[in-house]
Amino acid sequence: MNNMQLETILNQHLNANAFKDYCPNGLQVEGRPDVKKIVTGVTASQALIDLAVDNKADALLVHHGYFWRGESQPLRGMKYKRIKALIENGINLYAYHLPLDAHPVQGNNAQLALRLGIELKGSLEQGNPNSVVVWGELEQPLSPSDFAQKVAKVLDREPLTIDGGNGDIKKVGWCTGGGQDFIDLAASQGCDAFLSGEVSERTTYSAREQGIHYFAAGHHATERYGVKALGEWLADNHQLDVHFIDIDNPV
Repeated sequence: MNNMQLETILNQHLNANAFKDYCPNGLQVEGRPDVKKIVTGVTASQALIDLAVDNKADALLVHHGYFWRGESQPLRGMKYKRIKALIENGINLYAYHLPLDAHPVQGNNAQLALRLGIELKGSLEQGNPNSVVVWGELEQPLSPSDFAQKVAKVLDREPLTIDGGNGDIKKVGWCTGGGQDFIDLAASQGCDAFLSGEVSERTTYSAREQGIHYFAAGHHATERYGVKALGEWLADNHQLDVHFIDIDNPV
């Protein structure tokens, strides 16, 4: 498949043009024109690039790419080494940030819900069709400790848990990655619990004072599954050779 054609397919599938993001979505670094083998992963780190080179990949598809708002622009140091490796090996870099968080099937939020047994009901941001903060319900209420155990089993790491003191959990709000400040929105809409990847010092008081359980399950861990699912969709629907590689990150 032509690399520009692949970008068009991904842009359309993820509705990428509908998002105002902190970085460019789509083809960030152009490589060889013909794409047959793709490596997917969460972040375009040097370790993932090196493995893409070892796997003779034509493209790297990630959630966290480059050229973030406010990022230093010169290509030097770590940034230079990463982009140099991509260009020298003809590897196309595709990155999708908010569009991959929000997609109703392959999105990070949707994929996390699938694994945690939460029925996704809708957005907590009423009137925003591209919302990245959502809510849903567990089939059966769980105690905070049981829900924490479920998160730990699914994500293979213990979540940081703050007890909101409001009993069992049925209605859950969540935003993968750095969505901790949406806890106030979740509390205002009657969620029993809120889950995100990262946590801030202020999150503790928001949970305790508003009576909502909070779980920080890791930025990387909560965002492993969207790009993996997107790669599987490409393989199933466009006959591409796609391999997901997880570079573990404790954050």
